[in-house]
Amino acid sequence: MSNTKSNTLRLKRLGIDTHGETVLFMRDDCHVCLSEGLAQHTRVQVDIGQTSLVATVNHVSGNILLQRGEAGLSEHAWRQHGWMGDELIRVSHLDALNSLSQVRGKIFGKRLTQPQLSNIISDIAAKKYSNIHLAAFLTACAARGLEISETVDLTQSMVDVGQRIDWGNTKIVDKHCVGGLPGNRTTPIVVAIVAACGFTMPKTSSRAITSPAGTADMMETLAPVDLDIATMRRVVEKENGCIVWGGSVDLSPADDILIAVERALEIDSEGQLVASILSKKIAAGSTHLVLDLPVGATAKIRSLKDAEFLGKMLRDVANAFDIKTAIIQSDGSQPVGRGIGPALEARDVLSVLNNAVDAPQDLKQRAVTLAGALIDLAEKSKSGGGNQLALETLENGKAWNKFQRICDAQGGMRQPPSAAYHQSLKAAHNGVVHSIDNRRLAKLAKLAGAPDVPAAGVDFHVRLGEVLQNGQDLLTVHAQTKAALEYAFDYVSARKVIVEIGEPK
Repeated sequence: MSNTKSNTLRLKRLGIDTHGETVLFMRDDCHVCLSEGLAQHTRVQVDIGQTSLVATVNHVSGNILLQRGEAGLSEHAWRQHGWMGDELIRVSHLDALNSLSQVRGKIFGKRLTQPQLSNIISDIAAKKYSNIHLAAFLTACAARGLEISETVDLTQSMVDVGQRIDWGNTKIVDKHCVGGLPGNRTTPIVVAIVAACGFTMPKTSSRAITSPAGTADMMETLAPVDLDIATMRRVVEKENGCIVWGGSVDLSPADDILIAVERALEIDSEGQLVASILSKKIAAGSTHLVLDLPVGATAKIRSLKDAEFLGKMLRDVANAFDIKTAIIQSDGSQPVGRGIGPALEARDVLSVLNNAVDAPQDLKQRAVTLAGALIDLAEKSKSGGGNQLALETLENGKAWNKFQRICDAQGGMRQPPSAAYHQSLKAAHNGVVHSIDNRRLAKLAKLAGAPDVPAAGVDFHVRLGEVLQNGQDLLTVHAQTKAALEYAFDYVSARKVIVEIGEPK
C-alpha cells in the first residue's frame, strides 16, 4: 500500500487501555479497511509525522466512537509518544514477518537455531508481534521445551536487542530467586548488606509475572525505580548498589514484552525462565550470581529433582557467559515473612533492616544466608565467613543506613501505602497447621488487588507446625475497596483450602 492521501486518517483519542498492546481502532466501513482488506487483528504500520509504530487493527461499528475518516490508538501508544490529538496518520500494511514461520516450526517440534532466535527476538523487541503471536511463541517453547544450546542462543539474542552496562574490571555481584513463594522479599535486604560491605550490586528487578508482587513492585512503594541507565550508574557509583526496574533501563527489552504475556498466560517455562533471568544479569554486567531455588509442593519448583534440573540449566547457561554462580536450594513449603503484596512486603523489609523486635525472622535468616553466599562467592571472606559478616552488617545498622542512602539517591524514600479495608480468615477448629497452599495464598492476594493496587494483599499469621485455637486469625486480607475485599473472600468461600489444619502428628 502506498502512503497516499487515500491512506490518511485523523487520529482521535478514545481513552481505551489495552494493557501494553498497541491497537489501532478503525471503523469497519473505513475506506482504508475496505480498499486494503484490513481485517480484525491485521498488523499494520502507522506513521504519524516522523514517528512510526506497529499496531493491531480492531474494528468498531457506527458513529459512537469514530466518525468517518477517523481512527483511534490505544492509551499505550498515547502515553509513549505524548501526542496532542487530531494528528493525521497514514496506515500501511506491515511487511511479512518471516520469523513467524520459525515460530510455527517450533510449534511442530523443530529446534530453533541462533539466527532464527535472533530474528524472532528482534521482531519482538521491535513490537512487530501481536499478543497472539507472542502467546504462540511462549506456548511453543513451554510445550516443546528448549535445549541448553537453544536457551544459550535465546539468552544471547535477548541481550543483543537491548542496552548493556560496562562496569570495567569491577566485580558485579547479584542474586535472583526463581519465585513461586509468597513474600520472600530478600533482595532489598541483600543489596543493602552487600553494598554496605563494599561490593558493587546494581540490582535490576522485574515486576510481577504470576505473583502478587515483584521486587520492583515492592521497591516502588519505598523509592522510585524507573531510572534510566545514566541515573542508575550515578546511584551505583555513589552507594555501590541500587534496586531498579529492569524495564526502565532497556536491559533485555524483549523480556519485558514476553513477561507481560506470560503474566496473562500464567506460564513460566524453564527455558524462558533461564533466558529471562540471565539475559538481564548479563546485560547489567553481572560477574557473580547467587540463585535461590525454593522447593515445595506448592512452590514453582515442586521437587528436588526439578530443582537439580533447573539449577544445572542455570549453571550451564551462566557458564557459557562466564558468570560465576552459586545455587541455593531453599525451603518452599510456606511463605517467607508475613506480608504478601507490594506494600505489605515493604513493611517486612523495613522491619528486618531496622532490627525490629517483631521482624519476621525467616525473612531475616534467608536474606543473611543469600548475602553471605554472595560474599563468599565474590571471595571477600573465607568460605562460610560471609554469613557472619552479613549478619553483623545487618545487626549493627550499617545495612539500614546503606538502604536509606540508596533510596535517597534513587529519588527519595517514601512511606508504603495502607489499604482502606481489612478482613481476617479465622481457624474453624483447634489443631495444628499441616500444610499451606502457596499458590492459593498468592491467588488470594491477587484477587484482593495486588500488585496493581500496591496496598492490597495478604498478611499471613501462622507457620507450619503451629498449634492453633478455634477462632485464631490465619490471615488478613487487605484491599482498597469493599468490593475487592468481598471478591477475594468469595474465593475463600468456594472451599479453597489455603491452610490445612489437622490433628497433631
